Amino acid sequence: MEAEKKAKIMIVEDDSFVVDIYRTKLLQENFQVVGAVNGIEALDKLDKEKPDLVLLDIVMPYMDGIEVLKKIRSNDAYKSLPVVLLTNLSQKDEIGKGMELGATDYLIKSHFTPSEVLEKIKVYLTKK
Repeated sequence: MEAEKKAKIMIVEDDSFVVDIYRTKLLQENFQVVGAVNGIEALDKLDKEKPDLVLLDIVMPYMDGIEVLKKIRSNDAYKSLPVVLLTNLSQKDEIGKGMELGATDYLIKSHFTPSEVLEKIKVYLTKK
């Protein structure tokens, strides 16, 4: 991937600490990174930024990740956009709902290091 433009990852997460960790890791790997602190901002940025993959938190203010995923999947332009739910263990019901709605995968924040998430991102981008 050296000569080509690196993929753009959108991180949709209201916890700035989590955003900083993933942003740092992704930038180290030369990915482009776009952030959004809630679902409304993410949907506003989607058309303009055209990310190659979205890391999407479920619990956020204004619009949760499940609602964002529904809106992404209802847009033909984004049917095949990889959307990975980043979640906490307590959201089992939402995880199932997210997978039914077409999430590419879900990652429980406490079970994966940023490096492991990065490896998964690389896999999802090659399947695109």
